[in-house]
Amino acid sequence: MRALFPDLPSDSPATWGPARTEDGAAIAELRAVVLRPSLERLGRYDDVRVRQRFLSSWSPERTRVLAGPEGTVGSLALRPADDGVWLEHFYLGPSLQGRGLGTRVLRAVTGQADRTGTVLRLDVLRGSDARRLYERHGFVLDHEDPVDVFLRRDPGPGISSTGRPAVGTVEGC
Repeated sequence: MRALFPDLPSDSPATWGPARTEDGAAIAELRAVVLRPSLERLGRYDDVRVRQRFLSSWSPERTRVLAGPEGTVGSLALRPADDGVWLEHFYLGPSLQGRGLGTRVLRAVTGQADRTGTVLRLDVLRGSDARRLYERHGFVLDHEDPVDVFLRRDPGPGISSTGRPAVGTVEGC
């Protein structure tokens, strides 16, 4: 999975690393900070539930953390599924948003998915600003419910001779 995570500029104070079980609380806190505006807009923010929901489902083995001098400043998980790979828990702290890092990460992940013929899936909260970022990288609407929007990205052209996604081939998944 390491190949999916882009090198950061040499002057960057943050680095990618494998998640450890003890990182769960810091990622849950980051999640609460990042999702709060969208959840409040939907009338669904609950200070306890936002953290519990993450902690009850995350897997350190499939997650990378972005660490900076102030601690955990980002995360990304890739979960294999029968029909591709789910991009989950992609959070960047407010100090890193709008600086191109999300774009660099998505380019690395989508590039690897294109090379391996892997379908990518994810979900975002309705009204989330992140949806535009994902759509710029080729994700399209799959379906939606009252709270979430589910997006899908098929691999780029000329990737798979069979035309089927190479499920589970994203390195480390």
